[in-house]
Amino acid sequence: MARYTGPVCKLCRREGQKLFLKGQKCYTEKCPIERRAYPPGQHGPAQARRRKQSDYAVQLREKQKVKRIYGLPEKQFRSLFEYANHIPGVTGDNLLVALESRLDNIIFRMGFAQSRNQARQIVRHRHVEVNGRTVDIPSFRVSAGDEISIRTKSKSILPVEAALEARTRPALPEWLALDEKARVGRVVRIPMRSDISFPINEQLIVELYSK
Repeated sequence: MARYTGPVCKLCRREGQKLFLKGQKCYTEKCPIERRAYPPGQHGPAQARRRKQSDYAVQLREKQKVKRIYGLPEKQFRSLFEYANHIPGVTGDNLLVALESRLDNIIFRMGFAQSRNQARQIVRHRHVEVNGRTVDIPSFRVSAGDEISIRTKSKSILPVEAALEARTRPALPEWLALDEKARVGRVVRIPMRSDISFPINEQLIVELYSK
């Protein structure tokens, strides 16, 4: 599956805000968006001077922002939206909860990885167990009560050690529990919309895909 492998700071500049795509490093490194607060490319400054965007452009940018935060390609993101649209509840809320419930995001939230990209790599390399069984699918959807742990042979690998020792680790969400020493976490409950504090207007994404 093709993924963006270029400078992630360009993505932040394109969306006009820090997306924390480097995870913990974004708290310690100076972001290029602070020096060049306009989209990348030769026409970036001109785009920044535009006073008004169309409704479609606003909706598209919001969708692209959320895709980039969670590191999903368009096809996978669209499939997740279709799933959120066909289950009971508010579609926008369902979408964000489904994104937060992915295994790679859980690994990142628990502090076993410094970014979601690194969390995906840790999962793919078979360093993670869910309820005692090795899972190497980053999109695996966890449920309430699931136990997520780093495999015994992988507990001291450098990425996990560095992530847990970082001083800029985000606070553990209320819906997760963690035994840092044992490298074991648990999903206390499924996250709710109110647990997601990052500024996201999911209704714009619903409007975009509903056209």
